[in-house]
Amino acid sequence: MNTFTIISLIVLFIIALWFAWRYFDLRRHLDQYANLIRQQNDLHIDAKELQNLSSAVTSLIASFNMRHSTLDEERARLATVLDQITDGVLIADEQGLIQFANPAAGKLFQTSNPLNRSIAEVVRNHQLVEAWRRSQQTRKMQSESIEVPTRHQFLQLVVIPDKHTSGSLLLVQDLTRLRRLETVRRDFVSNLSHELRTPLASLKALAETLQEGALEDPPAARRFIDQIHTEVDALTQMVTELLELSRIESGRLSLDLEPVAAHDLLNSASKRMQLQAERAGITLRVEYVDDLPKIRIDSQRLEQVVVNLIHNAVKFTRPGGEVVLLAGSDYGFVRFAVRDTGVGIPADEVTRIFERFYRVDKSRTGSGTGLGLSIAKHIVEAHAGKIWAESIEGEGSTFFFTIPSANV
Repeated sequence: MNTFTIISLIVLFIIALWFAWRYFDLRRHLDQYANLIRQQNDLHIDAKELQNLSSAVTSLIASFNMRHSTLDEERARLATVLDQITDGVLIADEQGLIQFANPAAGKLFQTSNPLNRSIAEVVRNHQLVEAWRRSQQTRKMQSESIEVPTRHQFLQLVVIPDKHTSGSLLLVQDLTRLRRLETVRRDFVSNLSHELRTPLASLKALAETLQEGALEDPPAARRFIDQIHTEVDALTQMVTELLELSRIESGRLSLDLEPVAAHDLLNSASKRMQLQAERAGITLRVEYVDDLPKIRIDSQRLEQVVVNLIHNAVKFTRPGGEVVLLAGSDYGFVRFAVRDTGVGIPADEVTRIFERFYRVDKSRTGSGTGLGLSIAKHIVEAHAGKIWAESIEGEGSTFFFTIPSANV
């Protein structure tokens, strides 16, 4: 898109110069001919020659008007493209005053009217201004990338000098999303390596212990083999959840939708987790509003979400605490909630808990792969819903998710 913009601007500039030259050349010839007629009273003008000249002028004017109309259409088309692209485009003159700016540029630099203002005033960043100055001095393309900490934004500026004038074309790209995706990818590889290293190291240690003589001690060998089974089960669960997450994120998740009552979903999940809650000394109960509309869901998938939320609530709630499952109406949606009286989540960690392998190290210790909430998020979104969490550290957490009602 950037290359197209540059080429289009150069072509339009050349066409405009050509039309201007043709127009003024025609005017010059007509003026010379008129002066010649005025100076020579005895000049004999053949009527046919005058008619030919009139026809030529008329044809030239028609051609000029047609080309001018075509140029206007191309200019309008280019303006539409520049208005729609997400990259910012600025054109500055020799003094650095902005002569053109598309809407994206104003949005990226948070200014409503950049025209006739200096580059320094619009971009408000010394690194970007220096890139423009280098381009003005060397008359070569310059590129500069910066981070705007106050907006958590990454911008890249490309300055291209105009070969025909002393002005410049400035292209601005928002790389924030690409940087965020790169960070997520890097964190995923790092976290996966960390998660795999612990069980693999344990398996290696157990195998070496058995090789060094523990096999001759049947009780000890039995304990080691049981531990190996535990580690293998953990690895199997992690691989299974990774495959499930991969299938969901790639759009290959198939849902078997059917109308289901909201309280049936909560009661079914509650029954599955009741024994675990009792063993942990935690009260688990269900509350819901009467006459809730039914929801079209894949019961097995969405029950997996509720069970995962209950499991986390029970795991991080002290004995004597309480976990409550709730359901209510919410403007065409049914809103579910899992509320606990547990340890809570720090405020700066709440927005990240749905990331793959992410754990709140200060309070969220224990077993698990760190993939459950990420899978839950994708399953809810596959049902056209939304999931989020609210928490006060030390007082408990509430996980919400919404599902469209079946009659919407």
